[in-house]
Amino acid sequence: MVLSVSERTFTQEVLESPIPVLVNFEAPWCGLCRIIHPLLLQFQAQCGDEIKLVGVNADQNFKLSTTYRLKSLPTLLLIEKGIVRQRLEGFRSRDDLRLALEEIKLIYMSSNKTYSIAKTADLECQSV
Repeated sequence: MVLSVSERTFTQEVLESPIPVLVNFEAPWCGLCRIIHPLLLQFQAQCGDEIKLVGVNADQNFKLSTTYRLKSLPTLLLIEKGIVRQRLEGFRSRDDLRLALEEIKLIYMSSNKTYSIAKTADLECQSV
């Protein structure tokens, strides 16, 4: 189950989280949001306590939607220590999303838990 976050709980659950958070901005009317949901649940199960997955209803949290300049739904943001490290939007297929999630797992699920500056810099430039 994905934790639902609102404007009221976003700071505590996402920005102040001790672990990286993958934020899924979605809406009930969004068909693609429903299609990718099983992939996100699988990602959550594989990551365990290493990466937190939360959902935000973009329609009900307009301030967050504006703050993060959402252009389309779904939009996924990987936020670590309050900083957006990766933005995933405009998926062409489920495989595009699957590959992006695999890349995130490889970077953040490393056994040594040391994040190099190069990896962080690389993430900021990539989008799917």
